[in-house]
Amino acid sequence: MQTFILRLFLLFIIFSSCPSCQSDTTTVSTSEGEKEISTDEFLKILGESYVYGYPLVLMDLTKKVSTNIESPHPSKPIAPLNQLGHFRTFPDHNMTAIVKPNVDTYYSIAWMDLEKEPLVLSMPATDRYYLLPFYDAYSNVFSSMGTRTTGSEAKHFLITGPEWIGDEQEKFTYIQAPTNMVWLIGRIQVNSPEDGATTVKTIQDKMKLVPLSQFEKENFTPKKGIVKKENQNIIPVKAIRDLDIETYLNRLSELMAENPPPPRDQPMLDKMATIGFVPGQPFKISTDNFVLKTKLSKLPDFIHKKLETRRAEPDTSLLTNGWMLVNEDIGTYGTDYLRRAYIDFIGLGALIPKDAVYPNCALDVNGNILDGSKKYQMHFNANQIPPVNAFWSLTAYNEDEFLVKNKLNRFALGDRDDLKFNKDGSLDIYIQSEAPSEEKMQNWLPIPKSGPFYLTLRLYWPKAKVLKGEWDIPFVVPVE
Repeated sequence: MQTFILRLFLLFIIFSSCPSCQSDTTTVSTSEGEKEISTDEFLKILGESYVYGYPLVLMDLTKKVSTNIESPHPSKPIAPLNQLGHFRTFPDHNMTAIVKPNVDTYYSIAWMDLEKEPLVLSMPATDRYYLLPFYDAYSNVFSSMGTRTTGSEAKHFLITGPEWIGDEQEKFTYIQAPTNMVWLIGRIQVNSPEDGATTVKTIQDKMKLVPLSQFEKENFTPKKGIVKKENQNIIPVKAIRDLDIETYLNRLSELMAENPPPPRDQPMLDKMATIGFVPGQPFKISTDNFVLKTKLSKLPDFIHKKLETRRAEPDTSLLTNGWMLVNEDIGTYGTDYLRRAYIDFIGLGALIPKDAVYPNCALDVNGNILDGSKKYQMHFNANQIPPVNAFWSLTAYNEDEFLVKNKLNRFALGDRDDLKFNKDGSLDIYIQSEAPSEEKMQNWLPIPKSGPFYLTLRLYWPKAKVLKGEWDIPFVVPVE
């Protein structure tokens, strides 16, 4: 990852260099008045500011489309602010609100605004594996509740904002959020559509999210949500790319004022202030320099293309058998803003490694980009079967990181499926667009008919050998 960071910042510098400009300085308005700054430095800081703010703007867009409804949807995790929305079926190729959706668990999602009052989330007793990760406005997991951490007994979780003061926390499992914007992406294990329609639906129906002041009241009716036409068809990963740099940074300014960054980010805030960016204040770029204007207009697309390149052409020094298997700094990022933006770009809402590990693959055993027009195979030796405390799955995604349309509506394979093992306990998975022979159908994972695609292997509650990097993940091998 460090190699990637260095490359990207070098690209920022190359992109921002302006040898053809008559003036190599830019005038910016700061709290101390107008001042001159090197144009190269201005563009570099602007790029870093874009990367820094990526999670807030992406989270905001995701919240807009996910809460744009009057009352919770009966079968999708869409609900008004401060209300729970549940998946009652697995997502399919039509799911575009979130990149890399999983088909292992039913989501129970809530967008929370804790500014006015804390909320209480109630979870029934269950022996089914579940997890409740809470994300702050900067996409960090600040709390992860569930089977691994809080067990299987019934729980009431009190979620408060960063400035809340009260004495009710002793009655609950207490969670203090670092920002008033909070995203809950609950996940409950689902073993089959039938299991989801019975056992899992019952668990979801018993989950409750209410304001603290309403917790002990029997009948609470939440307010209807507000529907806005402009939020109906947002695809967050596409919409963020379409924002011009000035619109993007002004929205970021508003979001940072509403959700102040942690003290550790102060050096970055100081750097942003040198180009006139201050949270809560309007940001405007004024220049008559044609070359600079052109570069500013292309900056968002430039950054996204570099992130796409990173996804499609991973740094081979960081790969294990062609897989990007990173067990650190996922879900909590500190000041590694570029890493945070990249993870959000490829899969907003990533879990911390102790809850799940996501090896991702874009290259085959020969180092070639995975291509839907070819056939591939993964062979797990008996001692290579993914070591997990919960369960595992392998999912295919198209080049836009969405699920692949296919006639079986099969988007993943894993240990909850009726897989066919070899006599020696090994396992072969067939990865191709066309159906294989009948004896291989149980182990077939469909992919696009052509073009790049990606694989994600999800290991829920992985065992220690995975977290320690001691598990040998198989190559993806092209076959005739």
